[in-house]
Amino acid sequence: MPRFLWEGKDPIGSLKKGEYEAPNEAAVRVFLRGMRITPTKITLKPTSIFATKLLAPRQQKIKTKDVVVFTRQFSTMIDAGLPLVQGLDILASQQVNKSFKRVITDIKETVEGGSTLADALKKHPRVFDELYVNLVSAGEVGGILDTILHRLAIHMEKMEALKRKVKGAMLYPIIVVLVAVAVIAALLVFVIPTFEKMFADFGEQLPAFTQMVINFSKWARYWGWRVILPGVIALVIFFHRFYKTTKGRLIIDAFFLKLPLFGDLIRKIAIARFTRTLGTMISSGVPILDGLEIVGRTAGNRIIQNGIESTRKSISEGKTFAEPLAATGVFPPMVVQMIAVGESTGALDSMLAKIADFYEEEVDAAIEALTSLIEPILIVFLGGAIGVLLIAMYLPIFTMASAIK
Repeated sequence: MPRFLWEGKDPIGSLKKGEYEAPNEAAVRVFLRGMRITPTKITLKPTSIFATKLLAPRQQKIKTKDVVVFTRQFSTMIDAGLPLVQGLDILASQQVNKSFKRVITDIKETVEGGSTLADALKKHPRVFDELYVNLVSAGEVGGILDTILHRLAIHMEKMEALKRKVKGAMLYPIIVVLVAVAVIAALLVFVIPTFEKMFADFGEQLPAFTQMVINFSKWARYWGWRVILPGVIALVIFFHRFYKTTKGRLIIDAFFLKLPLFGDLIRKIAIARFTRTLGTMISSGVPILDGLEIVGRTAGNRIIQNGIESTRKSISEGKTFAEPLAATGVFPPMVVQMIAVGESTGALDSMLAKIADFYEEEVDAAIEALTSLIEPILIVFLGGAIGVLLIAMYLPIFTMASAIK
């Protein structure tokens, strides 16, 4: 457990100093309050790097599923009338994931120290994102924390399901391509040289097609480790670093949106995420400008993020939601019109939820169509590439058999 160095003043104003072993700063403040000392400075006592690594608890990954289960159970407890601290204590005691257990314990102790639940959650941004913290804050202010937590759990489940579908759709073609590359590389590096040696022993002139494949095999074996592999690694590193820059991300994200098949899918995924998240925030009482700011940062595409940010700026200047959204040229006319209707009827949150439902179904259909289209293309590519190499190797054998006859 870490040790904290503290300074403070007693009731008569005298300066006091000391150190105290506690799980976090909030616990130190509770201890000092019990001693009737007003803290002026609390710092973590420095330790050696070796001791820090040796004593540091083993980190276990906190999955979205863990947070969803925690949110649902916490919502049920609050709805049943349990105090926040008692509910957090129960959830921490039954948590199997040790890393998440430490996080919940820290939240409980921070709340015990007098902080709001939203402030306690804000200390763990890797587990609870801006959306989560802002919705909890709105729920605490409005006195509907149980309802907000229930909505959050549903929202997270839907977002996780969408992410899972996209990952599943992309995983199959990636695996097939990697297998194809591995098989072709194995043929070029190991199989074709064996045939080349056998043909050299015959002393016959090889067909032009076979000679071309053998020359390509020699080139791949010579330049593969010297140029091709280092070049691919350098290209990946360059792409990663270029994408991290503002200009690079803008160029690459714009290119992704213009891709023949994938561009439309990326746009639909972004719209589904945007409308689902914003609808959840508006229905939970978060102001639309704050909601747009958070949604813009989590858009996943710089072009769409810029469109959301320009819309937010226009709304802050007094314009409607639909008008600047249409001007961005990022969102389809149907989305803009439905938002305009929702805005005029005062049911923007439910309209955004309907748009999200529609586009999630569109994403499902697009993924299914894309998978059914890519699968035969990849199979033909893999079979064709291997077939060409095999034909090239067996062609001289057929030629020699004819000559013998």
